[in-house]
Amino acid sequence: MKGRLLSVAYAFVVLFLVIAAQHAHVQLVERSAILDRPGDPRRAQSVRLRGELLDATGVPLARSVGERRLYAAGAALSQIVGYSSPIYGESGLEAALDPILAPAAGDDATSTSVASLFGRRTAVPERRGGQVVLTLRRDIAQVVDRALPDGIRGAAIVMDPRSGAVLAIVNRPAFDPNSLASDWNKLHARGDAPFLNRGLNGLYPPGSTFKMVTASAALDSGSSNLDDGFEDPGYYNIGGFSLHNAEHEATGYQSFTGAFALSSNVDFAQIGVKLGLDTFYDYLHRFQIGQDMVLVVPASRDEVPPQATVSDSELAQMAFGQGSLAVTPLRMALVGATIANGGVLMHPTLVKEIQSPGTTAVRIAPVVWTRPISAQTAQNMRDLMLAVVKYGTGTAAKLASVAVAGKTGTATHPGGQPDAWFVCFAPAMQPRLVVAVIVEDAGYGGVVAAPVARAILAGALPLYQ
Repeated sequence: MKGRLLSVAYAFVVLFLVIAAQHAHVQLVERSAILDRPGDPRRAQSVRLRGELLDATGVPLARSVGERRLYAAGAALSQIVGYSSPIYGESGLEAALDPILAPAAGDDATSTSVASLFGRRTAVPERRGGQVVLTLRRDIAQVVDRALPDGIRGAAIVMDPRSGAVLAIVNRPAFDPNSLASDWNKLHARGDAPFLNRGLNGLYPPGSTFKMVTASAALDSGSSNLDDGFEDPGYYNIGGFSLHNAEHEATGYQSFTGAFALSSNVDFAQIGVKLGLDTFYDYLHRFQIGQDMVLVVPASRDEVPPQATVSDSELAQMAFGQGSLAVTPLRMALVGATIANGGVLMHPTLVKEIQSPGTTAVRIAPVVWTRPISAQTAQNMRDLMLAVVKYGTGTAAKLASVAVAGKTGTATHPGGQPDAWFVCFAPAMQPRLVVAVIVEDAGYGGVVAAPVARAILAGALPLYQ
């Protein structure tokens, strides 16, 4: 009996060893071949190590840890960085740079596995994508994110006017790409478009921020000069329309500087009509307004009516940023950047360096786009924008230790309160940063948007020397 039991036990031991050996063979020898089968779903998880998106200082804004994609800036840069999801696909820079970030087939790296314990090396599928260094800065985006109030709709953009580098694009509302899967249905059920990149794709009447363009055109073309004076009785009648200021107030007699600083619609309607339609449109083209913008991610084209359809009354309204005009916040940031950069418009860029697997890193150099205005006109415009912050409609943007040049905008539109705008740069004499802020349906630019811009400059300037 005892011998029979030993025989049974021995048989079980042998069977166990056979099963264990087969399991070890599968795990240590055949695992690589199994995972390399095109139809095996585990293959993609094993081989697709998506490349990183780094900010300009080297902080990983998007990186893969196992099967998870992690986003260091969270909601602050959610629309511009975007997301990469096996369920929902890609958006933002994750989508635009997918050909670089996604691993290419055939880049298997050989690494040591448990099989090395048995003197065998096995190919572990590890296809790594390329790495992209962006111009974005997480620290500056976090400053902007803190400055923009919650519960609003709007955007803020920060740029370096000297290079065209986009440092931050922060939108309200936003979403956290780290919790995309759990939040997806809730986000899509909302009515305030949390996936919309308002900074690049939102189209808004620019309001009085557009006086930067009109004033630049008038001074650069010589149709007006800083010594000109204007009478503002509170209205301007043209073509059967009566145009007025935001509060229907009269600013009285003002110099060109006073008209700009106090943001008189009546005065700028006159300046625009005197400028003339042909010259006005010439400068729209010089500033690239209404033209396609070549950017790594899609940016909406400004809405500008065909010149042949524009009447004198429409021209008068466009001169102070109303009528049929609609622009993106990025466009107004570029107008401010042109003035800050001495009249030279640099091409906006989001990418600093690209490193594809097995290749030398490619650095993206700054590119001059065009020169819309002369250096002298840019200097005159800087002085006008200094006056706005010193004693005009933008005093809420003042900083104690740094001179700020800016322009307010209060853009009316059907069906809501005006959109609040502010565009500025600092330090005014040697600009390092340009900021454009829009808050939808919020009221006056000088009351709502200017304090936001001030907070952004106060927090970002020490970080960006």
